[in-house]
Amino acid sequence: MDSKKHTAFTGAKAKIGRHVGDRFSVWDDWATGSNVELIPDKKIVQQWRGADWPEGHYSVITLELKKVDRGTRLDFTQTDIPEMLYDDIAQGWKEWYWEKLKTYFAKG
Repeated sequence: MDSKKHTAFTGAKAKIGRHVGDRFSVWDDWATGSNVELIPDKKIVQQWRGADWPEGHYSVITLELKKVDRGTRLDFTQTDIPEMLYDDIAQGWKEWYWEKLKTYFAKG
């Protein structure tokens, strides 16, 4: 987890702690939370919330990296998203993370 790399691929300010319990903020403080579990090069679990979410409501995101024949596979889950925001959050991940990551890695 690296604030500079996150900022580089998203184009938005990020502050990301590197240890369990550390706080993070991404997208110029739109999303905030804390690191729950960190296994280097394998797994990231975070409590995560958007600025417009109900007060005190957090979801949990899990990113798991697995080696495959032609590189690395990223498995992502997010639980406890506020129901009325589900479609917006799903679209946000696609538009603001997955497409940007694909472009970032394609540049090498």
